[in-house]
Amino acid sequence: MPATIVTLIAAPEAAASLAAAAAAAARALEQLGAPSASLDWLAESIACDIALDGIAPDQADAACRHAITQALGTAPIDVVAQPSAGRRKMLLVADMEATVIANEMLDELAALRGIEAQISAITARAMNGELDFAAAVTERVALLKGLPESALATVAARMRINPGARPLVATMRAAGARTALVSGGFRVFAEEVGRRLGFDRIVANDLVLADGKLAGTVKLPILAREAKLQTLTALAAERGLSLAATLAVGDGANDLPMIEAAGLGIAYHAKPNTVARARWRIDHADLSALLYAQGYRHDEIVAG
Repeated sequence: MPATIVTLIAAPEAAASLAAAAAAAARALEQLGAPSASLDWLAESIACDIALDGIAPDQADAACRHAITQALGTAPIDVVAQPSAGRRKMLLVADMEATVIANEMLDELAALRGIEAQISAITARAMNGELDFAAAVTERVALLKGLPESALATVAARMRINPGARPLVATMRAAGARTALVSGGFRVFAEEVGRRLGFDRIVANDLVLADGKLAGTVKLPILAREAKLQTLTALAAERGLSLAATLAVGDGANDLPMIEAAGLGIAYHAKPNTVARARWRIDHADLSALLYAQGYRHDEIVAG
């Protein structure tokens, strides 16, 4: 078995460029000493693997990114270089907002009150690690005190599932993996997303309601970055899995502990602070990239 697998995954607009990118990457890897690096197409014009011996993942990653940039400039093609052993994971732990769904639900609630800019600014700073996450949740929720409970259903109807989320969950479940949606947001939204996509476990915060309105508080303790890591480790232990057999994905600073701990931890279309610290990232493709990174072929992917 080769020691390292490099997977190249194209965003839709880069499909026509992927073959050239893959050829450039293979040449760069051969120059590093990889013997006749050959391409294994997981999905035509979407994803391919390059199997390597004698080259570490970090070295292969850097060489491929440089080669693709030299050949194509800023083509939207993602690179995931990792050990080939244990590539397919048996536990998925996913962040919700700006990862599985496109929305930030506190921002959606804020729009009903006309304070979206104020709350969005706090959200952005918290997600980039500039503010304590729990304190930022408390501050933002306090600004929503008095909104009617019906507002929750109003904004829930606006949730947009990100492309690739359905096949990601459906395919991993079909392969016997467990799936968990872990959010620093709110259970009322997470449970709906979990129902739509078929997640096995939901972990999220609870908004406090009083007299049919938002009380402006969150049930304590507030689940933040350490709770996400604890969920990953606890669910792995439940199934008798090592952390090497887990996959975690998220976009914000509060996702970093679980991303750094997982066997495959992906920063997905992430904030700068998260991108800077994550070992692996998907900047361009959709969430189905996490399946190709595990070696799933196009005909193995379940639509969901």
